[in-house]
Amino acid sequence: MFQGSMVALVTPMREDGSVDENSLRALVNWHVEQGTDAIVAVGTTGESATLDEQEHCEVIRQVVSYTNKRVPVIAGTGANSTTEAIQLTRCAKEAGADGCLLVTPYYNKPTQEGLFQHFKAVAEAVDIPQLLYNVPGRTACDMLPETVGRLSAIKNIVGIKEATGQLDRVAQLKALCGGDFALITGDDATSREFILLGGVGTISVTANIAPAAMHQMITAARNGDADEAARIDATLAALHRDLFLESNPIPVKWALAEMGLIPKGIRLPLTWFAEAYQAPLRQSMVAAGIL
Repeated sequence: MFQGSMVALVTPMREDGSVDENSLRALVNWHVEQGTDAIVAVGTTGESATLDEQEHCEVIRQVVSYTNKRVPVIAGTGANSTTEAIQLTRCAKEAGADGCLLVTPYYNKPTQEGLFQHFKAVAEAVDIPQLLYNVPGRTACDMLPETVGRLSAIKNIVGIKEATGQLDRVAQLKALCGGDFALITGDDATSREFILLGGVGTISVTANIAPAAMHQMITAARNGDADEAARIDATLAALHRDLFLESNPIPVKWALAEMGLIPKGIRLPLTWFAEAYQAPLRQSMVAAGIL
């Protein structure tokens, strides 16, 4: 169910910070038309950290409605409180999401046993396919392959978004989790290599602005066409780099605004993309054929 090029969708906002439902609908339709294989709503790139619970659930409902079963919808429902993660996951199930993406609890630095118990509790509380999400660069918490292996035995924990960029983890996870467990990368710069090593897809920031190219590149890699995947990825390499010139999703929201797809809205403590970085990212967009 969860494979290919999956966009970590931004949450469009007006300049006052309110959610722009019309732009959200247009983005969803554009991604379906461009070949995006699944949509991840209200993850890190969707500014989940600054949406309140009501807004969070409402954006999930809207994305499910706008997608209208044309591609799977994965709802970001992770939290550093197990109770809150369960509540958000229930909300996503009620909204009709196809699955949930749960980031490791951030800031409170749980042990590996704490991580196991946290994800086990959410999986047992809500019967919906769930993807683990490991991104220690943002959470200060690294879920080790051995812990993922334990969790893979729980029937509705169906895969992981592994965003460390450590390619040696692919083989470790395959050995510990079995062939039916979906290995998905969250690191655009190494996504091609990750897929060629046996991953099934990417949850991508770059796909926000280059959805067709990301779909084509991931498809080539999944088909074992390393040369074609490398050719396409070479056109995207500068984007993979420059979309992180400031904290995600600052650069990608600016890029989408430059493309005329969303307004210039973002929520504090994130600020609009610094002028000093705009020219390099614009050049990368031109090189990729976006502008």
